[in-house]
Parts: sequence; structure tokens; C-alpha cells
Amino acid sequence: MTEASRYSAKPWLALLTDAQRAPIAPDDSLVHALRRAAAETPERVFLAYFDGRLTYREVDELSDSVAGHLAARGLERGDRVAVLLQNSPHFVLALLGAWKAGAVVVPVNPMYKSGEVTHVLRDGDVAALICSDRAWESYLRETAADSPVRIVLTGCELDFQTRNDARVLSFERLPQADDTDDLTTVARAGHKAPQGRDLGPSDIALISYTSGTSGTPKGATNTHGNIMYNAERQRTGLDLPDPPVYFAMAPLFHITGMVAQLGACLNSAGVLVLAYRFEAGVVLDAFAEHGPHYTVGPSTAFMALAAHPGVTRDHFASFRMISSGGAPLPPALVEKFRAGFGPYIRNGYGLTECTAPCASVPPGLEAPVDPVSGTLAVGLPGPETVVRIVDELGQEVPFGEQGEILVRGPQVVPGYWRRPEATAETFPDGELRTGDIGFMDAEGWLYVVDRKKDMINASGFKVWPREVEDVLYTHPAVREAAVVGVPDGYRGETVKAYISLRPGAETDPDALAAYCKERLAAYKYPRQVEILPDLPKTASGKILRRELRSRVNNG
Repeated sequence: MTEASRYSAKPWLALLTDAQRAPIAPDDSLVHALRRAAAETPERVFLAYFDGRLTYREVDELSDSVAGHLAARGLERGDRVAVLLQNSPHFVLALLGAWKAGAVVVPVNPMYKSGEVTHVLRDGDVAALICSDRAWESYLRETAADSPVRIVLTGCELDFQTRNDARVLSFERLPQADDTDDLTTVARAGHKAPQGRDLGPSDIALISYTSGTSGTPKGATNTHGNIMYNAERQRTGLDLPDPPVYFAMAPLFHITGMVAQLGACLNSAGVLVLAYRFEAGVVLDAFAEHGPHYTVGPSTAFMALAAHPGVTRDHFASFRMISSGGAPLPPALVEKFRAGFGPYIRNGYGLTECTAPCASVPPGLEAPVDPVSGTLAVGLPGPETVVRIVDELGQEVPFGEQGEILVRGPQVVPGYWRRPEATAETFPDGELRTGDIGFMDAEGWLYVVDRKKDMINASGFKVWPREVEDVLYTHPAVREAAVVGVPDGYRGETVKAYISLRPGAETDPDALAAYCKERLAAYKYPRQVEILPDLPKTASGKILRRELRSRVNNG
């Protein structure tokens, strides 16, 4: 086998089933999937939100009305609509309504501060903003005034349900602002969607802002074809009951939640259970109430569920499959979770630039653990995907050797919004340079070692934080772990670990450092350990190493 054909031969195909290998080439969008489901199963529940229910017919009609309103307000085909909402029916209606109006959706993290939102609104040249009434009153009115936004809809997430669970819905309804339209009222007004604005696979569906490996957030241009490819791969590859019940653990504004939950569910005419935002007790209650078959979330979410005092095996009895993505999955967590609650958590790997998953652990298989590094494989690529590992000169490395992960396939976006230079750098010849370091074994299992920028150089030795974190997660007292490099006068950099503890557990920094010293090479174990109540995370649950590094730098 030649060097050039090592990865293009796709050794992982031998491990996939016929159904998983079957070629797919989606030629429509999630709007078409909604219309099919509304025609074939109109009274099937699509959205379950606490005690509220919306059928496929209702969501189709409500989102038609949103589209008609946006068009009447002057929104043109191809205009950008920013959606800044949590996991509620409002997000789904805004998304589908914008697409039906022919617009491009810009999902925005509700945790963003004013400056971050300002960048997105300006860079995306956003024409319309759909957000919560509270966010509008607290800071978005002022933020939007200094942007291209000319149409604003606000919503109150107390709508479409009556339970008002104070654990997450602990806010009051605000009076309707004079300078916005109410999303729920607009959706119920019975407007007709504009004609002639259907979008195809090559049209941009999302501009998903991501920092990538460094610098100012850039907008990845996820097409409808990118989304439908991964949504269809999820539908054909998960082997769920009909209709499948999905629980939206990952936020829908994040590409994982958007595609692996909302997209896959809609493409399967399934039921999507929403719970506003992640709160462990609320999530467990939703599991018991709705009996979901599938969910995907970061490893930190499963740590929080496992640590909840009321959790039992019964909470997970309905699941056919659970996936983890968006944050590293320690092997120790997988085994502890299976022993305690039953399900095997299936690893997955993807980026915003490849529209969520480009590798995952299929049903019927378990991810191997590399015997040398202890790293858990993130999965197998799909049949139309090629993953390559290259060295610093761009040359392919043999199986088992580390290098940068490159991805080519139908889920890879065409580039960044209005950033030709960044596009050329990150997507040479259409292939995504991920900035992640990893390796592939001879069977095709992919392993992610760490982000290239997170590597620690201790006295000339490379230390990958993931390897140290994986060891820390085997300690019975550790709930969360994050490792960063900190300045060291003698070694250049040294290893520091930040830890949060499981409820009721006790240990101290010296004991944790000694635990690692017994299990790692001398240059790898953390010389410094700090115990915190909680580690900082993104809204999608990924631990923020950069904030921890900033904590070191700021003393």
C-alpha cells in the first residue's frame, strides 16, 4: 500500500454494517423533512416542553407564520437572522421560520456578552434578531442599536407550557416592548410562508461562529447539504425505534445539538424533548417522564447526572443509545457510568467546521482504549468521509503515529463567512485542518490526543493535558479535571491540574499529585493541583482551559 492510499483506503469500512456503509446523498433540507412529517404524521408530537406538546402540523403552521411575518417586515432571501435562545420551542420556530423565509440563521450563544454579540451581528451583517424578552431588555436593545439589525422578535420561554419549573424557568414574563414583535403572537397569527424561497443543499443554512484554533470568532458556513448529510447518517446509523424520542441535552444553538438532536430527530419524524437548559434534576425528571431513546451531551453533563443525589438506574432504562461529544470523554467515566447506570456512553468527534460528527462509535461496537496512552478512541469515520493524519510538513504518518487530524467529506463546510484568507488556510483544497492532534490505528479507529495549542512543553518534553486528565478521572474523588501549562522558571512550563470533587468526597492537592506521579512519567504529573467548587465551562459543557490559564496569568 502506498503512502498516498493509506487513509483513502478507508480501513474503517470493514467495521461498519451494510446499513452504515450505504451511500447517501441528501438533496433537500430540514424544512422539506418538516413538511414531509407534517403531511404523513400531522398529529404526532414533535416538541415536548415540560407539560406542553406541539405536533408536526402545529410546528409547520407556526413556523410558516413566522416566515410570513419576517417576509412582510422586509426580510429578503439570503438575509441573516440571529437566533439567541435556549432549548425551547421558540428556538425551533425561529430557526424553521427563518429558513422558510429563505434566510440564513446565525445561532448565538445566550451566554455571550454584549461585545461578543456585537461582533456576530456586525460580521454576519444580521438583518433580524430573535431573542428572549429578558435578554432584549437587559442588554440586546443597546447592542442591536449599533448593528445592521432592523427586525426584532422577542419571546418568553414560559410560553408553550404551564409547569413553570422554578429550577430553570425562574423568571417573570415582561411587558411586550414597543420596539419588538412577540414571537408567540407572530407564530399564532396565521401568516402564510412566502413562495419561491425554498433553499437547496448548496445554500448556506447556518453561520456558526467559532473561535477555531485562535483569534476572533469566525462564521463557519454550514450548508443545508452539510446538515442533511449528518442528520441522515444519524437516522440510518443509530437504529432507534419508530418514532424515536430524542432528549435535547446539548444546546440547540451548538452544532452538536442542532444536528445530532434537532436535525436527526426532525429527519426521523421523531419526538424532541426540550428542557430549556441543562439542570441535572430537571434532566433526570424529563428522562423519567418522556422515556427518551437517545441523547448526546458533553462528558461534564454525564458527570453531573451521575453525581445527582436522586439518580438511579431507572432514569436511563429507556435509552437505546447515549453519545458524548463536544468535550473529551475519559475512559474511567465510561466504565463508572456503565457500572452505575447501565448505558455505555459512545464517544464521538466533530467540529463546527464539519457540522458536528465526522467520527463516532456505531451501535454494536465499543471504542478501544489505546494501551500506550490510555486514550479512548472517538470512533470510526463515515463511509463518505476520509480522515488523514499528517505531520508538520503535511505528509501522512503511518497508522499509530501522532499528527494533525484532517477531514474531507460531505459534512465539511465550504469555508468561513467572508474570510477568504482564513478559508484558504483552514480548508486547503476543501480539506479541513482541525488543529487537533491524534492518530488512527490500522483498523480505522480515530484517537484524539489534544488540541495542538494546548500542548505543554515541560523541559522539552511534550505533555498532552488529556493524558493527565484521563488519569485524574480514575481517582474516586474527582468529578471534573482540567490540566494546563503554567510558567515555570526551571522547566519553562509545568503541569497544573484544576479539580472539582464528587459530592461528599475528600482529598487534597498533594494526594492527587502523588496519585498521578504513581501512574505517569515524571515529567507529566502535575506539580500543582488546585481544587475548585466547579470548573468553568461553555454553554455546551466544554471545560474552558483558556479561563483556567487566564486565572494563572492573573494571579
